[in-house]
Amino acid sequence: MVSYKWVALSNTTIGILMASINGTITLISLPAIFRGIHINPLDSFQYLLWILMGYNIVTSSFLVTFGRLSDIFGRVRLYNLGFAIFTVGSIMLYLTPNTGDLGALELIVFRLVQAVGGAFLFANSAAIITDAFPINERGKALGINQVAGLAGSLIGLVLGGVLATSNWRYVFLVSVPVGILGSVWSYLKLREVGVTNRNQRVDWAGNATFAASLTLLLIGVTYGLMPYDGSEMGWGDPYVIAALTVGAALLVAFPFVEGVVPDPMFRMELFKIKAFSMGNLASFLRSVGFGGVQIMLVILLQGIWLPLHGYDYSVTPFWAGVYLLPLSVGFVASGPLSGWLSDRYGARAFATLGMVLVGSTFLGLSSLSYDFSYPLFAFILFLMGVGGGLFASPNTALIMNSVPKYHRGAASGMRATIQNVGQTASLAIFFTLMIVALAATLPSAMQNAVLSAGAPQQLAYAMGRIPVTGALFSAFLGYNPVASILNTLPPQISSQIPQSTIVTLTSKYWFPHAIAPSFMSALRLTFYIGAALSFIAALASVAAGGKAQAEEIRVEAKEVERGSVRSDG
Repeated sequence: MVSYKWVALSNTTIGILMASINGTITLISLPAIFRGIHINPLDSFQYLLWILMGYNIVTSSFLVTFGRLSDIFGRVRLYNLGFAIFTVGSIMLYLTPNTGDLGALELIVFRLVQAVGGAFLFANSAAIITDAFPINERGKALGINQVAGLAGSLIGLVLGGVLATSNWRYVFLVSVPVGILGSVWSYLKLREVGVTNRNQRVDWAGNATFAASLTLLLIGVTYGLMPYDGSEMGWGDPYVIAALTVGAALLVAFPFVEGVVPDPMFRMELFKIKAFSMGNLASFLRSVGFGGVQIMLVILLQGIWLPLHGYDYSVTPFWAGVYLLPLSVGFVASGPLSGWLSDRYGARAFATLGMVLVGSTFLGLSSLSYDFSYPLFAFILFLMGVGGGLFASPNTALIMNSVPKYHRGAASGMRATIQNVGQTASLAIFFTLMIVALAATLPSAMQNAVLSAGAPQQLAYAMGRIPVTGALFSAFLGYNPVASILNTLPPQISSQIPQSTIVTLTSKYWFPHAIAPSFMSALRLTFYIGAALSFIAALASVAAGGKAQAEEIRVEAKEVERGSVRSDG
């Protein structure tokens, strides 16, 4: 008979696999999705931001809430519910009935439904594994689970490129059979083995305060990236300022709310455990430094490197996924090994080495030109993946092992929330840095490139006024905005442009060449920041220690040795 711990691991692994496939398959397929619903990125990049960041806004807002509820009502019960909701959201996305602005809004809403299911899955998967496995096997189990997540990212990159060339709806349909299988299996096979306390009350005040604060902050950050009143970004928008101010005020008030409620959702006392606090700090820094790098590399490949090497825009999503595979391969190669070794020798050395390696690869990427040699690029990506694998499972095991068993649901939700907030903040920070840096150099670069191609001054002026955000997302979506601008010119101007110049400007080479120098200058800045945050995360990993610090865990380990705790969960 199969041991229950393997049933728990296999089912949670399916859940993580499905969620991670969904993340990267959407990222790599956005060009096909936008073409499929007939959206122009120059006019509608707010939809792109919401499709990219809306999922994380919802999951970040509810992870702790759902983790805390699982300590009361049962982790398996809420995990099962998450599987079902995620599957329903995938079906709704596949069936999206409309196109244009309405179709984009439907995609966003259905993605938010998926995010609610994903929040249930992410909040409880680590806790279910921690409940099912003895302490001396958790690092290995969590490592396998996280490697499955990266394998899902790998599969999503390639699968998204393949499916997007056929029909953009297939991108969402692929999650449905996995979701149905996982939902049925979880309802039939998973059982509650963790400690729950039905006598605890739901912390409605804390839930509302925390969810509102994160939602307002993340919405403010999202709209801060959009142009406003002639400015390249929206940080001066009164609604953005109000959202950020109120969100920050609620976040400051949150610890005080938790200090007076009888059963708080956010266990502030857990941060007194050194391994928990330093482990989460390292995870947060890693998420901020690394979370936005993948989309920046996708923009670099889809918008610049692949077109310059002769790839048509219609196939750049597929090849961008293929060329990013070394990142996932490196993670898959090191993740299980680091989890197994951390069970034996502690997490400190592996987590620290992983972050040092990631920081070093950021510096390596910063030394490349936009017309880089792919073998060198692939080698750096592989090492970056190895570093991420060395860090991920030891860090997660350290955090989860450090807390008492009756707080594992809350701890799992807190860990996942901190990680998701870091990833969302990373996207906002990376995009902000890119837009600010591009705003300083891109307009003049575009005008000079247009004049060099033999176009009249009026067209050069129009190209120089392209919103930087629009140019950035056009590059990401593999879209040359010149054709749209030509269509808006008065006939007396467009008639003066030689046909040879029009052919040059609308080719797949001109726009990447025009934006590449400015883009790479801005991208290097994000790499330097990623490197700095990775090195600080390495220091936090050193401070976290190598073994779990909670007395409860030491007691459990002794019980395992005496055989009083069954190793099969």
